Amino acid sequence: MQHYFIRRLIMMIPLMLLISFVAFSLMNLVPSDPAETMLRINNITVTDEAVKEARQALGLDKPFLLRYALWLYALLQGDLGKSFLSNQNVWDEITQAFPATFYLAVTAFAVIFLLSLTLSLLCMLMLNSLWDKIIRGILFFFTALPNYWLALLFIWLFSVRLNWLPSNGLEQKSGIILPALTLSLGYIGVYVRLLRGAMLNQLQQPYVFYARTRGLSEKQILFKHILQNSLHTSYIAMGMSIPKLLAGSVIIENIFALPGLGRLCIQAIFGRDYPVIQAYILLMAMLFLVGNFVIDWLQHRRDPRIKRGY
Repeated sequence: MQHYFIRRLIMMIPLMLLISFVAFSLMNLVPSDPAETMLRINNITVTDEAVKEARQALGLDKPFLLRYALWLYALLQGDLGKSFLSNQNVWDEITQAFPATFYLAVTAFAVIFLLSLTLSLLCMLMLNSLWDKIIRGILFFFTALPNYWLALLFIWLFSVRLNWLPSNGLEQKSGIILPALTLSLGYIGVYVRLLRGAMLNQLQQPYVFYARTRGLSEKQILFKHILQNSLHTSYIAMGMSIPKLLAGSVIIENIFALPGLGRLCIQAIFGRDYPVIQAYILLMAMLFLVGNFVIDWLQHRRDPRIKRGY
């Protein structure tokens, strides 16, 4: 298995290079000239001379591959360029915005894990009963709802009508509740279905029959054996939700006015701030690659069958 992970690490290098190449190429695919865009954003009169100087400053007068090599070299040194909008280093802007997005993603993941686990166990304890069907029906309903509509509904109900929770910002600790709940509800139904299906599959395994013959109760079998074995199949899906939550918080952050990466990305898109857009795409892709590798490693450490090569 060590050789497997070494190969995975080696394979990540060309993938990262490919992702960086795609992210860099986006600036050359946009219909407008980045140099002219930078001048307009900074309220500088667009003249031929000004555009020429801007292109030289951005390195756009050099061949494409040379520009990519120089950009990649700067990237490896931690230099992502400067923002067109704020004229600050892109890396500084990302490090300022990342904590809010990470806080939202981790909180939403905790809600997803706890509610998915609890509701899956409730469905199994009341298997095929009316309550089992009601829980799954409600979860299916929330999964089908667009999260932006759900966010507006929560703001109207809990902030405007009931005045229980703040509707924007993180100045108050309770400000994370509504965005985290909105972000997590779309995933809970999926993971409840996944966990419930895995536990139903475990019910058919021979060890369940032997546990019953030993006189163990159904609750003991469920909590001590079925649940533990069922979680193995859900580690990868749940673990990969953290990069998904980081990348999928764009709409939620803008609705709830959270100072995170999603809001920074939307501002960059509307302002045509290409260096920030490039950095955001690169960061999200890297998070998915690293997250996938970490989950595989944890699965290997957790499951002895994988460790032994079964």
